Amino acid sequence: MDHRSEVREFLSTRRDRITPDQAGLPAYGGNRRVPGLRREEVALLAGVSVDYYTRLERGDLSGTSDSVLDSLARALQLDEAESAHLHDLARTANASPGTRKPRKRAEGVRPSILRLLDAITDAPAMLRNNYFDYVAANPLGRALYSPVFAEPAPNSARFAFLNPAAPEFYVDWDKNTQELVATMRGEAGRNPYDKRLTDLVGELSTRSERFRTLWAAHNVRYHRTGVKRLRHPVVGDLELTYEAFDLPADPGLTLSTYTAEPGTPSADALRMLASWAATNAAPAPTQSAAAIEGRSE
Repeated sequence: MDHRSEVREFLSTRRDRITPDQAGLPAYGGNRRVPGLRREEVALLAGVSVDYYTRLERGDLSGTSDSVLDSLARALQLDEAESAHLHDLARTANASPGTRKPRKRAEGVRPSILRLLDAITDAPAMLRNNYFDYVAANPLGRALYSPVFAEPAPNSARFAFLNPAAPEFYVDWDKNTQELVATMRGEAGRNPYDKRLTDLVGELSTRSERFRTLWAAHNVRYHRTGVKRLRHPVVGDLELTYEAFDLPADPGLTLSTYTAEPGTPSADALRMLASWAATNAAPAPTQSAAAIEGRSE
């Protein structure tokens, strides 16, 4: 991933999506050659010169102060995730050659985290790393995502884009894939020199047209909470609320839990799934090969 291209395309796509009316500017003339704001309009809103903003949008964020980045984020109406991504891109631009290496990652999954997963008995719970591998899960989590865990190396991104069963399993496949790529974009911005992550992006770009299209949009988002609708091969449709928790002591690991609204068909289906998991002797949470393999690359 070329850093200057990443900066250029991120800023230009953010500029293209904002109309003068949305920015509170008069739309001078009826024949605008750009779908959104002009560069000079962004410069005006950010309080910088046109030449300076043009330099930034050409991919050169070196030496840019936090205050300018914040002004630019306001001008482009960036949300929290997008603003953080802009700062990450600037941090990379300002890094000295000696510091341009992958950030340290947690080595495997600590036994106390595995015990925590085992203690969550009434809700599916799964642990994924920053490469989107599912590295551990409780029995109900494995049962819920059984089509994904059926793969030799369970990976949410590869399953979503490369497995033909994914559009059936994810009821909102279009939305889910958009969110997934936007989350991957943020991860790539935080750790642009991680070869394993770059290889994953390259693999998906080569094998999935859907992924290539979404990656080119440069959208960024946080994946913290929301509703996931699944069509499970055993219990049918489920509508579950997920919560995602980053583990500060284990960089790169995210714990996700899923619950159903009490008294709903989804709650009944989740209980059926728990019975099915117990009957089929779903394994206790253990580290997958992905958890052990090169996590500090």
